[in-house]
Amino acid sequence: MAPTIAMQVIDLLRRSELDRGAHVREQWVANSLGTSRSPVRKALAYLAELGLLTREPNRGYFLERSAGELGGVELSAGEDVEEDAYFRIGDDHLTGRLEANFTTAEIGRRYDLTTRQAERVLARMEREDLLRRRPGRGWQFQHVLTTAEAHAQSYRFRMIVEPAAVLEPGFTVDAESFALHRKQQEQLLRGDALLLPRGELFRVNAEFHEMIVGCSGNAYLLESVRRVNRVRRLIEYRHQSERQRLVHQAEEHLRLLDLLESGDLTAASQFLHAHLDAVRIRKTRSRTPN
Repeated sequence: MAPTIAMQVIDLLRRSELDRGAHVREQWVANSLGTSRSPVRKALAYLAELGLLTREPNRGYFLERSAGELGGVELSAGEDVEEDAYFRIGDDHLTGRLEANFTTAEIGRRYDLTTRQAERVLARMEREDLLRRRPGRGWQFQHVLTTAEAHAQSYRFRMIVEPAAVLEPGFTVDAESFALHRKQQEQLLRGDALLLPRGELFRVNAEFHEMIVGCSGNAYLLESVRRVNRVRRLIEYRHQSERQRLVHQAEEHLRLLDLLESGDLTAASQFLHAHLDAVRIRKTRSRTPN
């Protein structure tokens, strides 16, 4: 419940035009949302945990970002018809409600889209390697992971490849890439774990792991991880709603960067293996795709 109310609180703050450091009063939020103070209290604590608010004892909560900084982020896929259709198409395919082959017209009718909207949604899925065109016959889903066991196998594969990449003789820390990805992971801790759209969350974390493997200098290892990331995209989107867990994941990513930069590659490899195993267990047990 807290994440749902938290989204409503963020929408309220975006409309409020409050500056950074402004006092976010619990009663004001409850009155504005037409709800009781109890769920609001939980939502504010949740936002503070994600770094969007700061809690001061005996004073309450204060904004860590201005309303303007929150205004550039789309929070709810349901607010945009094309974004909503994008995830519904993927979810329907994963659960067997949508066959692998279809036409643009069928998608338009099924998801109440105009022809142009349907074309844009399907073109996006094509760019992300989820779909391919069938000449004269519409669209077809590419090979994607659709079962919990396949998802678990993708993690077991990564547990073999990624820790080994760290131990490759040619592994070299790319200082510029490390700085960029460190900043992105720190931003997740400061609130982006809640604010970013699901597709962007997947991109940030997939590219983090690809960057680590790329530092090995082994093009075959990098291409194998990229291929796995392409086929697991849809299933991973379903887990991006578990945003609070992404905070812990970002903390572990920063720890991995620290180990790599310290030169302790053996410890980094072991840490990466344990990290992937823990994520595998959490995701394959917490929610089965079908």
